[in-house]
Amino acid sequence: MKTIILASASPRRKELLSQIIGNDFLVCTSSYDEFHIGSLTPEELVRHHSLEKARDVAKKYPDSIVISADTVIVLDNEILGKPDSADQARIMLRKLSGRKMQAITGLTLLDVGKNEEITESEITYVWMKELSEDEIEAYIRTEEPFGKAGSFAIQGLGALLIEKIEGDFFNVVGLPLFRLGKMLERTGITVLK
Repeated sequence: MKTIILASASPRRKELLSQIIGNDFLVCTSSYDEFHIGSLTPEELVRHHSLEKARDVAKKYPDSIVISADTVIVLDNEILGKPDSADQARIMLRKLSGRKMQAITGLTLLDVGKNEEITESEITYVWMKELSEDEIEAYIRTEEPFGKAGSFAIQGLGALLIEKIEGDFFNVVGLPLFRLGKMLERTGITVLK
């Protein structure tokens, strides 16, 4: 069986992948430099980034299956990235308060030996409750918003901010497992045996 490589430094993606395939995979962080390409829609952008991250890691592993993902939070066609400061987190959380947003993930599965690339995207709709300034400040003090697209972690305390979702919960965390399972099956890897 080919080696499976997760092209991501995200501990959440590593944990999610292990849920469906166990711990029989390697983690290799891509050196691809993600930058915003203005002419691409958010969905096209995450697909592009996931594909380029997978291609970068594939150079190091000639006969492997590389899995890569890129997730963004989008509000009114604006991509909300990861905050670098409490001020940025505050601004994002105020924007998202009481609003419906999209969590969009670009997902790539690359079979290096066969030179096959599958890149797809998954969209989940997320509704955040109306937040008070006190709630925003309390959440920022937890430091959970940092390093998270949109300044929240639905799998953590951020769950208390989310009223409902429509779509794949795991997509909001960063790895749409249902779609990934279907993609693995298409490359001959059966997850449920």
